[in-house]
Amino acid sequence: MSLSSRATLVVLCCLFVLIPSFTTATTEQGLHARCESYSFNNGKSFRSCTDLPVLNSYLHFNYAQETGVLEIAYRHSNLESSSWIAWAINPTSKGMLGAQALVAYRNSTSSVMRAYTSSINSYSPMLQESPLSFRVMQVSAEYFNGEMMIFATLVLPPNTTVVNHLWQDGPLKEGGRLGMHAMSGDHLKSMASLDLLSGQVTTTKSVNRNMLLVKRIHGIVNTVSWGIFMPIGVMAARYMKNYEVLDPTWFYVHVVCQTMGYFVGLIGGLGTTIYMARHTGMRTTLHTVIGLLLFALGFLQILALKARPDKDHKYRKYWNWYHHTVGYIVIVLSIYNIYKGLSILQPGSGWKIAYTTIICCIAAFAIVMEILQFKKRWAGLFCKKTKNLEADHQTASVDVCLIFANFKDTKLFFFSFDRRDGKGGREKASGGFEIQIENYNLTKNFMIPSVFVVFSPHTSPPLLAFHPYHPPPLTRLLA
Repeated sequence: MSLSSRATLVVLCCLFVLIPSFTTATTEQGLHARCESYSFNNGKSFRSCTDLPVLNSYLHFNYAQETGVLEIAYRHSNLESSSWIAWAINPTSKGMLGAQALVAYRNSTSSVMRAYTSSINSYSPMLQESPLSFRVMQVSAEYFNGEMMIFATLVLPPNTTVVNHLWQDGPLKEGGRLGMHAMSGDHLKSMASLDLLSGQVTTTKSVNRNMLLVKRIHGIVNTVSWGIFMPIGVMAARYMKNYEVLDPTWFYVHVVCQTMGYFVGLIGGLGTTIYMARHTGMRTTLHTVIGLLLFALGFLQILALKARPDKDHKYRKYWNWYHHTVGYIVIVLSIYNIYKGLSILQPGSGWKIAYTTIICCIAAFAIVMEILQFKKRWAGLFCKKTKNLEADHQTASVDVCLIFANFKDTKLFFFSFDRRDGKGGREKASGGFEIQIENYNLTKNFMIPSVFVVFSPHTSPPLLAFHPYHPPPLTRLLA
């Protein structure tokens, strides 16, 4: 290699090393210049200025530490006119709740800028006009060449040196309504600590990432526990116990699903709620109230297991009514609260679609099982007793409704039955028919025969005989 070639190679290597650093330095100086050299059309000037790390935003301010008077100008560039902006100070925490905001937007009809104050008390604020916790004077706004600005003078407690501040933007809806800001990317990073004396901005990226992770854990844990385990547990108790081969498996499935749903929700759901309340100043919302109500109802269900009477106890039916009612209320509130939480967190449409698909599958399975239950229940023999025949020294009759059904037409036979020895008997039924009951089983509320025979008044041999849960078509009975 010649000497000239070596010299050329050395020069190129130096350029590759120096160009990136030069570009970075130039970019930083350029950004700094965009803040320091900016001139306001209204003649305002500010001693301090900082380029905010995200959302193309800048903050200019003058601050008097002795009096606590803070004069600010918040700028947001590269913004469409159909947008709103907000800048806020949170005197209580680093999160969104409790923030004292300055809001501005451009009226879509008159093109006039509107600026006002709004105190944020929930995760889904409407940003309605309301007073702040500190004094605010001379609030105004401007829009020029894709840049929206808010001007205001705030009176903070004297000798305040560091504040937690937030900034945000979002779409303007029809009718002048302020739409929800995006829940991803830089919109979740637009908060920092501001040193009013030095102008230094300390971002809270790690805090934001941790809080976002906690919120996702909160949503996933509660969706799985309350929104999936709980409905499956209820379905196990309602449908599995009707099959003898699944007894007592259904009971253990029911208990395991309900217990896991409650305690997983308690540890993961309530734990993350407490964490968010401590680190973001979260206040009571409808979502929070329903969540606490669910924990209370779940605890009552656990206590009810200790007070469950025996199957033959006279109060068992009242316990069943209470247990089932509270269980169904928990399911309905759980599903509603999960959708409420999704609307607050707004993780993306995919999460809501996924959970909706799961719930629809569970609901479809429940509908199929209800149809099968209905068919089995109404295609058999129901023998409702007028009194409890299992009581000692008691004589009572059984009012029987024999139902033949194929979902197109139905035939009813009514008759009474007095025997208590389990051997059955023969009784007259409505329409001149006679019913022969063979080998019935007597329970507290129903008499279930193993075989019954129908005698027609017009024919001498029996019309037909069959098991109560496998009746023939109605056309054969009426032939």
